[in-house]
Amino acid sequence: MATTRIQLSERRNPFLLTLAVLIVTLLVIIYFTTDITNRFSTFYFPSPDLKSSNSNPSTPQSQLFPPSAPNPRASSTSFSGDGSSKLDERGEGKGVSGDGEEVTKEFDFRWEICGREKGSEAVDNIPCLDNMKAIKALKSRRRMEHRERHCPKPSPRCLVPLPLGYKIPVPWPKSRDMIWYDNVPHPKLVEYKKDQNWVRKSGEYLLFPGGGTQFKDGVNAYTHFIEKTLPAIDWGRHTRVVLDVGCGVASFGGYLLDKDVITMSFAPKDEHEAQIQFALERGIPAVLSVIGTQQLTFPDNAFDLIHCARCRVHWDGDGGKPLIELNRILRPGGYFVWSATPVYRDDPRDQGVWNAMITLTKSICWRVVVKATDTTGIGLVIYQKPTLNSCYNKRKVKNPPLCIQKNRSSISWYTPLEDCLPPVHIANSDAQQTWPVWPERLNVWPSNIFELNIEYGEERFYEDMKHWEVLVSGIYTFDLAINWSSFRNVMDMNAGFGGFSAALVKEPLWVMNVVPIHGLDTLPVIFDRGLIGIYHDWCESFNTYPRTYDLLHSSFLFGSLTKRCDLVDVVAEMDRLLRPGGWVLIQDTEEIIEKLNSMLQTLHWDTSIHKGAFLVGKKGFWRP
Repeated sequence: MATTRIQLSERRNPFLLTLAVLIVTLLVIIYFTTDITNRFSTFYFPSPDLKSSNSNPSTPQSQLFPPSAPNPRASSTSFSGDGSSKLDERGEGKGVSGDGEEVTKEFDFRWEICGREKGSEAVDNIPCLDNMKAIKALKSRRRMEHRERHCPKPSPRCLVPLPLGYKIPVPWPKSRDMIWYDNVPHPKLVEYKKDQNWVRKSGEYLLFPGGGTQFKDGVNAYTHFIEKTLPAIDWGRHTRVVLDVGCGVASFGGYLLDKDVITMSFAPKDEHEAQIQFALERGIPAVLSVIGTQQLTFPDNAFDLIHCARCRVHWDGDGGKPLIELNRILRPGGYFVWSATPVYRDDPRDQGVWNAMITLTKSICWRVVVKATDTTGIGLVIYQKPTLNSCYNKRKVKNPPLCIQKNRSSISWYTPLEDCLPPVHIANSDAQQTWPVWPERLNVWPSNIFELNIEYGEERFYEDMKHWEVLVSGIYTFDLAINWSSFRNVMDMNAGFGGFSAALVKEPLWVMNVVPIHGLDTLPVIFDRGLIGIYHDWCESFNTYPRTYDLLHSSFLFGSLTKRCDLVDVVAEMDRLLRPGGWVLIQDTEEIIEKLNSMLQTLHWDTSIHKGAFLVGKKGFWRP
């Protein structure tokens, strides 16, 4: 019996050894053939807004915005398996790559608070608009030169502090009507406009009743009056992209969102205290700008309609250049709605302005479509830009003259205001006659505008559209499980044709499509699709207040920037733009991703890398 047991044992041992080898081999094969995101999904997605790709996409996710602010302590920058923070001895975070391994940092930088050396903290610092040294050196302020961009050199490498008591913003759509007072603690506008129903303070909140200087019955009644006066405006179908000049707190644009109209609202900094900051905190598209000595940073023929309700712009000033600038960015056949006292009052001063406006609009071939007064006594006039050059050619006095196209700047960036009229190209005229309605225009190639531009093509446009539909629905929404309803104010830092924005058009958010000035000029395509955007140079700061965006997105932007400026400056600007609790989503080369990841670690951001090509980062409340 003993001999038999020994023989069985000797036979069993080789079998067990072989079985063990087979099991190990199978495990190795499974390991290396499984996607790295699934392999370490529990390490990669501790956040409620970023989950592993094998989780159920239909599972409800928690909101990004809690009802009150979290404790503003230093936030970790690691996505570790147990959700714990990992800080090195200098208090810097460590990121986690898609395979769950700790990312080694090579970047070492000591951040400081902006303005600390001056004895004050610049809570609302906007570097290119708050450069007091440059502003004091100006020879004149007569044409609003002090409200234009004057960027400091070198760019500031500091972090803007948080206002005392800052909270995670009120979520949309509730934010349209109320925001936290502590996030934008500016009482002067409340007092200044208390009789005009713009904004009022109630406890911890600022409330926006939807009134305004010209909106005595509310914005909805006002927009209805405009459409009733001229039904061809057809909000949300014919008229999709609007510019609101001198927008106040942007209630006009905010309520037009209900009609599927996207409005770019703008006003100068501090003309009324922090009005653009109020607008962005509400979740309404807005930007700081002024019609001074330089062109607005929009392309020709961009907007379907431009609106001005007592916007305090002297349209006939400086030889009519301000109105000539509106003519440049208004598409052929587009409308200018002007609601101001010269339209409906008879006193000598107002009538003098009205007569000057008659002369100027005739000289640029704008025709009065309708002039009307509502039940509250507020009047408006609606002009239309011509669709043909025939009127320009028939003028007895050709002043302003037609522009010579070859002498014009291709991109409006620090470009002086023109005193000439861009001719209406035949292609543009045809495009106006078959003006695509919304939402069909979103997916229509604007061939009439770009038929002579060899850098574009219909095939490339549709390929780009499909690419972003797949990327957003696949990598972003499924693999990363991004909860788009957690975001309201989104910026695409390198927008291309606007494909990222177009893929998200049904989500409850809006996208500021930024076209870098040193790349291909795709911004006309973006506007023609019914989206909004702006030109910018990312080696300088953006024209907005701190803490105004929930998500910054970019696709292969940073490689070209390294040739002209330091990425540290760009990262500092991204931190300024982003709200605490906000996110970055960056697609780039592995080298750029690693550099940016190490920089974000010094800001104590939570970061993670997906497949070596996508960097996800979340900003916390940490300040040095």
